[in-house]
Amino acid sequence: MSSEEFDYIVVGAGSAGCVVANRLSADARNRVLLLEAGPEDRNFWIHLPIGYAKNIYSPLSWGFQTEPDPGIAGRSLVWPRGKVLGGSSSLNGLIYIRGQREDFDHWRQLGNTGWGFDDILPYFRRAEGNERGGDALHGGDGPLHVANARYKHMHCAAFVEAAAAAGHARNDDFNGPSQDGVGFYQLTVRNGWRVSAAKAYLTPVRTRTNLKVETDALAARIVLDGRRAVGVAYLQGGQQRIAMARGEIVVAGGAINSPHLLQLSGIGPAALLKERGIAPVVDLPGVGECLQDHYQARLVFKCVEPISFNNLSRSWLQKARAGLEWALFRSGPLTVGAGVVGLFCRTRPELATPDVQYHVIPFSADKPGGEFHDFPGFTVSACQLRPESRGTIRLKSADPREHPAIQPNYLSTRTDQDTIVAGLRLGRQIMAMPQMKPHVVEEFLPGPTAASDTELLAFARAKGATIFHPTSTCRMGPDGDAMAVTDPELRVRGIERLRVADGSVMPTVVSGNTNAACIMIGEKASDLVLAAAR
Repeated sequence: MSSEEFDYIVVGAGSAGCVVANRLSADARNRVLLLEAGPEDRNFWIHLPIGYAKNIYSPLSWGFQTEPDPGIAGRSLVWPRGKVLGGSSSLNGLIYIRGQREDFDHWRQLGNTGWGFDDILPYFRRAEGNERGGDALHGGDGPLHVANARYKHMHCAAFVEAAAAAGHARNDDFNGPSQDGVGFYQLTVRNGWRVSAAKAYLTPVRTRTNLKVETDALAARIVLDGRRAVGVAYLQGGQQRIAMARGEIVVAGGAINSPHLLQLSGIGPAALLKERGIAPVVDLPGVGECLQDHYQARLVFKCVEPISFNNLSRSWLQKARAGLEWALFRSGPLTVGAGVVGLFCRTRPELATPDVQYHVIPFSADKPGGEFHDFPGFTVSACQLRPESRGTIRLKSADPREHPAIQPNYLSTRTDQDTIVAGLRLGRQIMAMPQMKPHVVEEFLPGPTAASDTELLAFARAKGATIFHPTSTCRMGPDGDAMAVTDPELRVRGIERLRVADGSVMPTVVSGNTNAACIMIGEKASDLVLAAAR
């Protein structure tokens, strides 16, 4: 066993952790350690945008497995999360969505002072380097580069026309004044390369002598002196090491690993910890509870023209052309993320803001990252933005190498069930518009036999999946909130010098993809830590 001392320790080099390590080490007087359980991000497919489809179920992912879930026909799902420098930002679908203004104002209304939209907008702008330039809502020179789509597939362009004809507004900026409407996604891409949190925040500062990055280092527990966090024990190269902290420790492991690490450290529901042979230090019943995730159901269509990625993947000539286009112009099919076109809309007219999101992609498979179908395929994926269902993350043993038990409890409320069915129906309506008919042979999934609400819900239960946005398992909340794990300053209740900064602190999941909001949380957390030090 060996130990070393730092001013700050950050656990997890994901979307938020990379930000915190960068900002804390900007002051040369601060010695910062960043721990990452996975390897360096040297895999070529990490950096090529389309490579997410190759890596999502690779050894660069934690490969978490959920418990059998009654809400989805008793199935167990694989939950990919990034186990590599950059975390899930190195494996995700690259879509840049912040969420709705109302999401953050709701956080504030729940008692989380400082987290309303006007409060956190400066952090979004500080992070963002949008190629369109900066304005009142966007940053133009931040480290996280955001780019327009470089590839607009014919079928995806037709979907935009069809949705507009069906009454949906065109929207060129889902992060602008309104999220409503249909348009092409912006991606975290620069010159045809992925911009992960590691590329944006770590690569430019790896030469700092006061920043130490340890990869293949699995955090085992927070070292406590009474109720004070003083270090982190981690496993690396077959040895246990301990890093000590003179200042604060920031846990940024994500919505699964952060509550798991707290539980391993004796911070969590006391009864659960005792059952697993861990002495409780602080009884925090909310650790690992309140889990939220976006659930998707995918409409798949057979297309007339053999121009989908399904065809490209089976043609060496087409693959060579795509590679050449990327090499020469940094554009084309290889620059595509997990959605080319997006649509945000309401399933019920009385709703104030969109409650469903669509990811439209010019290929199809039985599951995200799965083998493409052997016919020209097109996918319209619907997900509910504000699920009511709540799940849990609970450790199985005191062994940090054993994955925790994940129970999402998908589709466990009537609202969630009705919304996913309505989302499928809305997607079908757009695909039946005249603008799409020349391109579509037939609906493959769920197929014409699924006509009633009961049949569509059964399809969603049997074939739906995560869209990879787990949050809220260490959620923040004000004094008096019995299930809050951190306060609005992200300090873990009952423990000194310990904060959590990642998607797990979200009181409710944002209405959209979560990466941008996690990076914002990292930006704000950095200021909170530095302000406390001052």
